[in-house]
Amino acid sequence: MKGPIVTGRRCGFVFIFGVVVLLSGLSSVGVAQPGSSGDPSVIPPDLEVEELFDGGCTLTEGVAVGHDGMVYFSDITFTFLCRDEKGVMEAGHIWKYNPQTDETAIFRSPSGMSNGIKFDADGNMIVAEGADYGGRKVVRTDVETGESYIIAGLYEGRPFNAPNDITIDEKGRIYFSDPKYLGHEPMDQPVMGVYRIDLDGSVERIITDMAKPNGVCVSPDQKTLYVIGSDNGAIGFDRLPEGSKTQTGHRSLRAYDLDANGDVTFREELVVFIDGPDGLVADVEGNLYVAYMHKEHPGIYVYSPQGEELGHIPTPEPPTNAGFARGEDSKVLYITAGASLYRTTVMIDGYHIDE
Repeated sequence: MKGPIVTGRRCGFVFIFGVVVLLSGLSSVGVAQPGSSGDPSVIPPDLEVEELFDGGCTLTEGVAVGHDGMVYFSDITFTFLCRDEKGVMEAGHIWKYNPQTDETAIFRSPSGMSNGIKFDADGNMIVAEGADYGGRKVVRTDVETGESYIIAGLYEGRPFNAPNDITIDEKGRIYFSDPKYLGHEPMDQPVMGVYRIDLDGSVERIITDMAKPNGVCVSPDQKTLYVIGSDNGAIGFDRLPEGSKTQTGHRSLRAYDLDANGDVTFREELVVFIDGPDGLVADVEGNLYVAYMHKEHPGIYVYSPQGEELGHIPTPEPPTNAGFARGEDSKVLYITAGASLYRTTVMIDGYHIDE
């Protein structure tokens, strides 16, 4: 990208998402702590984090590896930050990184302000398009032809707030979160919820009891839907006067029992965070790799299915999401953080619905 005018390119999103909140009286649940040495059976002692791409405008997100082996990720261009020399707003992009050639190129632009990306069992790209001049919908794209289809555009006749993250179960049902963090668009839904897209195309709202649901992940055994709530205390930091103070809300990782019909029941709160958690992904043993924008120790924090902290992968910038490679490379973990894409290798294979 040429010549974007970006105020605080490396720290603007930290202001938006990384506000510290003090919590008390939470002895009944685990509280995320920085600096874990890591279980060597999960995270290798000699782990290295390699930067692959540094060309995003403000915030990379939603990294996922396609069936073609390419690494796709979103470049969310906050329009109040990303403008060219003439002050024209920059549209969002989806980038494609080729691990064989080490080259990165635009896959699609504008992206509809894409955020979360996942691939279904047939190899189609499923994208959550957010707000801030985005599509506010969920789209399926045939990666080979480039043809796209809207699979969720309205609920009860009204647009979604800002679809954020996606997960898919082994029956092909799609689950997505719908918070609101920024953008001029109104709040058209009465709640920031989690939705399910059924195989017949119908859409159901299944979770309404979380403050700003963000990352979502179906467990490998298909019995749990994990949801991260990350309440940063405001809707639309891009419209707040400079110096305004807000009160952040609850931030946690919750587990919901998931039944055969795709319905959920709240089970337990596994982890409470003091800063902003974001996306997450699972390995084949059900461990969760959570992108945690900890103010002092950012990185990917690994938790067991019961919420026990197993390790910490430090990242140079606050991370937003993670995604495993496929096949022989399924221990390779790609990480979006800041305006960059990173790569590391862990000890356990990543989970994919089609493998």
